[in-house]
Amino acid sequence: MAFLTTNNVSIKGISACVPAKVEENIDLPLFLRAGEAEKVIASTGIERKRILAPNQIASDLCVVAAEKLIADLGWGKDEIDILIFVSPARDYIIPPTSSILQDRLGLSENCHTLDIPSGCPGWIQGLNVLAALLANGDARRGLVLAGDSPTLVNSPKDKETRPLFGDAGTATALEYSPNTTPIRFLFETDGKKYKAIFIEDGGYRNPINAESLKEIEYAPNVVRRKIDCKLDGMEVFAFGLSRVHMGIVKLMERFGIEDNDVNYYLFHQANLYMNEKIRKKLKIDPAKVPYCLRDFGNTSCASIPLTVITQRREEYVDEKLSSVACSFGTGLTLCSCYFSTDSLVCPELLEYGS
Repeated sequence: MAFLTTNNVSIKGISACVPAKVEENIDLPLFLRAGEAEKVIASTGIERKRILAPNQIASDLCVVAAEKLIADLGWGKDEIDILIFVSPARDYIIPPTSSILQDRLGLSENCHTLDIPSGCPGWIQGLNVLAALLANGDARRGLVLAGDSPTLVNSPKDKETRPLFGDAGTATALEYSPNTTPIRFLFETDGKKYKAIFIEDGGYRNPINAESLKEIEYAPNVVRRKIDCKLDGMEVFAFGLSRVHMGIVKLMERFGIEDNDVNYYLFHQANLYMNEKIRKKLKIDPAKVPYCLRDFGNTSCASIPLTVITQRREEYVDEKLSSVACSFGTGLTLCSCYFSTDSLVCPELLEYGS
């Protein structure tokens, strides 16, 4: 595992944007038996998700979130030195989407741009990279735009993925701030299990061909193409239960963090059953673990900032808080971090396409 510390950087604001379109899990035509939909909703905790409309993509949501956050912070666009786009859902294979976003947002041509093509663990990875780039003060302000559009790569005929994932985009603002509380990180990767969350075709190793577009029925109401996402739920579940709680324990032990030092634990919104198992293993007070799963599902790398905005926005705006965040998934990768905030700028949840 890798333990990392970044000094002299603070989180100044968080914003989130979701599509206006809502998809109710109870209405999905994927469940064959009476009560099956209700059982899935009860175990996952996901009743509905937000779904992108045609011609909308993840970066569109991030642009809306970023524009509002920049305005509310009162930052000049020429003062933003670094822009990082975190998402597996880039606009094109080439060029990097962050280059496109620099232009769309009207940022300076002196802005350093970078893509991180990561899914569920991505927000903490982006936070770490941006904080490290800002830490010595040469660059002073930056944005992490973390968003995903999993509904575009999850087959609407696949009951193993379609009920779980929703679309969202977020923006997080960081600033060089001497002598602020350090941000602490832990990272782990188990790459031999990379196929647990997997799109087989569409990259350079397996380019798209005629076979990629054919629908294959793997089980009743589990139909997908090779360009759709395959989820090995049992593998991810096993990884979550065996590794995630220890990742938090190791982070806190390494940096001398006590439960009393933590106001909120911000879990990646994977599914309620797994997250509650992790919470109970850690013996965390339920009041310290907010969830946005019910109304938004698993929004990949957007899930932690989306949880802040939809569940605890007023507290993060009004108070000085310390948080432990933990994300896990694609890779398979585990990330944990500890950070403090003081009166964040947090606009209310934004809707795109309403």
